[in-house]
Amino acid sequence: MNRIAEILLDWYAREGRDLPWRRTRDPYRIWLSEVILQQTRVAQGMEYYLRFTERFPDVASLAAAPEDEVLKLWQGLGYYSRARNLRAAAREVVERFGGVFPRSLDDVRSLRGVGDYTAAAICSAAYDAPCAVVDGNVYRVLSRLFDLAEPIDATAGKRAFACLAQSQLDAAHPGRYNQAIMDFGAIQCTPASPRCEACPLSESCLALAAGTVADRPVKRGKTRVRDRWFNYLHVASGDRVLLHRREGRDIWQGLYEFPLIETDAPVEFPDLAALPQFRRLLGDGPWHLVRSVALPRHQLSHQRLHAVVHRIETPAFTPAAAAMAVPADSLGDYAVPRLVDRYLMQAGSDDSSF
Repeated sequence: MNRIAEILLDWYAREGRDLPWRRTRDPYRIWLSEVILQQTRVAQGMEYYLRFTERFPDVASLAAAPEDEVLKLWQGLGYYSRARNLRAAAREVVERFGGVFPRSLDDVRSLRGVGDYTAAAICSAAYDAPCAVVDGNVYRVLSRLFDLAEPIDATAGKRAFACLAQSQLDAAHPGRYNQAIMDFGAIQCTPASPRCEACPLSESCLALAAGTVADRPVKRGKTRVRDRWFNYLHVASGDRVLLHRREGRDIWQGLYEFPLIETDAPVEFPDLAALPQFRRLLGDGPWHLVRSVALPRHQLSHQRLHAVVHRIETPAFTPAAAAMAVPADSLGDYAVPRLVDRYLMQAGSDDSSF
């Protein structure tokens, strides 16, 4: 096992992916890539990384940006708390560190939204700090190499893997080693159909010898998924529509959407129209249901969203509704959840007057 690092670095020199954030020692850009790539495929994240670095070339420009602009640029990546934390952490760098990205692991770890993995990734890549990273790829590679049945979603398992990862780290080349083992998990030691027959570590892999590759890594169990039913009211009057900003601690905080009535189960439109929330929004004046569009089921990490958008026209908004009115042709300027964005794209292509 003492040659694992050497073999991984040799493999990485031949097979490693050429990515823009690997061609820099700028901790800001490395941090940006790490935040974007959490829960995101590299192919999708690349576009966002290039867009962010073009608009915000340094930490000061990101810190000075309005939250709505950051959320709009982030639109489509999901997990919008990451975007809010990104901006908040940039402001911390400006306010606490004079605009210079911190160098110590503890200081980096103290920034908003930065966890152990992200701090280790930044410090090892930017400063060659001897910090091992542990992400999903690393869990998989190490659990197979050492045939470990310790659950990776248990506290004891996380601690054990962190210690194991640190013990395997090449202290002379920590940044390259971390990139190597992560790429190895993404390209070679994949979740399904790993390339064991062409693996340079096959002779050292205990799971391959034991026939347990498909069983590694081990997780205790899946989190229960909750179903939610969203009834959106796309209300238009002339060239204006209703839009409001989500507040509170629920999903999509800070994003914009049509007025929403959430129900405990699917509901037919006549029953929806009889609800107090509907009547408060539309009042007693005339209105006309143009159409109802059932959107494809939207899956989040622990929630399943069933959404219907009801397109409604009214000659005039109630005073309460008027406070939410925006020009219909400005909808593209607002950061909206992907669920709403897909509806807008569909509606725009189906109706030229949308």
